[in-house]
Amino acid sequence: MYVTTEQALSADTASALRELVDRQEIVDTLHRFAFGRDLHDRALFESAFTTDAEFDFRPAATKCGLEVPLFEGIEMIAGIVLDPRLHTTHSVTNTRVSVDGDTASLSAIVEAQHLPADDHSRHALLKNLYAATLVRDGQRWRIKHVRIDNVWYTGDPKVIVGG
Repeated sequence: MYVTTEQALSADTASALRELVDRQEIVDTLHRFAFGRDLHDRALFESAFTTDAEFDFRPAATKCGLEVPLFEGIEMIAGIVLDPRLHTTHSVTNTRVSVDGDTASLSAIVEAQHLPADDHSRHALLKNLYAATLVRDGQRWRIKHVRIDNVWYTGDPKVIVGG
C-alpha cells in the first residue's frame, strides 16, 4: 500500500501529540501528589498513586537524621504523608520524563516546606530529588514507586515526623 506524504505527516503529528500529552500527564501526576498533600485533599493525593505503590522517603530521612520505613500501599502512604498535624507547600521543578510504552520514568527537584499545624514558628525546608516509576492507567498515569533523596535541608527535620 502506498502512503502519501500527507498521511505520513498526519501519523507523525498524531504520534508527537500522543507523546506530548503523555509527558504532560506524567508531570501532572507529581503535581497531583504535591498539591493533594498541600491541600489535604486525599482524593487528589491518591489519584497520583497505584494502590500498591511504594513511597521510599528513607534516603532523604537518613540525610536529615531520621529513620522511617518504606511506605507500601496507598493506604499506608496516604495515612502517613497526609498527617493533619502538618502544613506543607511543595514546589516542583526541573522535571525530566522518559516514556516506554505503558511505563515511564520521572525525575524532578521538589522543594518541600513542612510546618507544624499549630506552630508555624518551627519548620523544615527540604530540597529533594524525586525519581519515580509510573504506569499508565487508562488516560492517566500513576506512580508505582517513588524514591526521594535529599540535596539539602534547613530547620528542624523532626517537624516532618510530627516531632
